[in-house]
Amino acid sequence: MTLSSWKDRLHAWLSGNPDEQVLRWIFRGVLAVTVAVLAADLASMNGLVGNADAALTRPDDDAAPSSPGLVPSILAPLLPGGDRRLMPMPQSQGVLGKPMTFELVGEGKLMATGTITPGISESFASEVNKRGDYIKTVVLNSPGGSVADALAMGKLIRERKLATEVESGKICASSCPLMFAGGVERRAGAKAAIGVHQVFSMTSAKDSQVQHDDMSDAQRISARCQRYLTDMGVNTQMWIHAMETPKDKLFVFKPDELKSLNIVTAGDMPVASSASGAGKAR
Repeated sequence: MTLSSWKDRLHAWLSGNPDEQVLRWIFRGVLAVTVAVLAADLASMNGLVGNADAALTRPDDDAAPSSPGLVPSILAPLLPGGDRRLMPMPQSQGVLGKPMTFELVGEGKLMATGTITPGISESFASEVNKRGDYIKTVVLNSPGGSVADALAMGKLIRERKLATEVESGKICASSCPLMFAGGVERRAGAKAAIGVHQVFSMTSAKDSQVQHDDMSDAQRISARCQRYLTDMGVNTQMWIHAMETPKDKLFVFKPDELKSLNIVTAGDMPVASSASGAGKAR
């Protein structure tokens, strides 16, 4: 029932009452109290709405942190849930897309940066022979390339008893881990990306008239790499991962896998086995 309905009924009742004046004042008092209560309730409701809006817009100290920036695709497999076998092989850009260069920096480090192009092992050998007394560690940042040249450089690294390293945030992919395996001590930064995939045979245009058995070539190269890794003291499970991964993908090892497969080491490899291994690798 509305307030005006109550008023009409009360007015009809008062019209026959001798104390109409007194009751009229009582009615006005009740009406005033009612209006005051309604106003207070309305104000309270407005206050609740305002507080609710504030709660929606106020920063919450316990809220989850904002989403991190985009993680470089090469590091995605290192994160929880990363699918290492399905990772696309990153495109080589900038210095990584150019032939490998060598630069001697402080602390006896030779920075080897870029693609392992055919014949680059000769330039590496020349650099090592020229600065051999100063070089202690070969620091790699490479997307890989020629398997034959990676093996040749890895063998020379072992022969000279040099260490190898991949710094945090840098990459050593495809054939580069073969070169990395040559180090008597092998170190990798916390966010270094070391990955492998299948080897494949590349036939130049001028050799197109020569009959090649690509499958035979791939198997021969694969056997050569496995023998080399055994001689370098690396678990050949590393190469199984390579053979399981298509050439346009990349299997990136997690830190615990790098250690369990002896791809990285905590100290120097035994000198005796290193020397014999270098001699047997071919």
